[in-house]
Amino acid sequence: MTAYNVVRMRVKPGLEDKVLSSFRDDNDMDDARRFAVIKTGERSYCLIGEWNSMDDIVAARPKMIASLDKVRDMLEDLGNGLGVTDPVSGEVIFES
Repeated sequence: MTAYNVVRMRVKPGLEDKVLSSFRDDNDMDDARRFAVIKTGERSYCLIGEWNSMDDIVAARPKMIASLDKVRDMLEDLGNGLGVTDPVSGEVIFES
């Protein structure tokens, strides 16, 4: 069953190009059907991956974490105990 993961983050001032280049140039998410970065506000972004299954997401987590580890020091703390990223994932229950 199709599954998605989403990671919300906010980039520190002046570092947007460096963070986005990291995702663009070092994207090792070959197992994902699709991978996108969307801008949700000023210096705010979401990484979105579409996968064949939750098992594929689980298998790719070490790669995803390693990719995020390369830019964590360039991200702002989101507050409320979240740290610098807010990841969620789940199986699709409806698509049109």
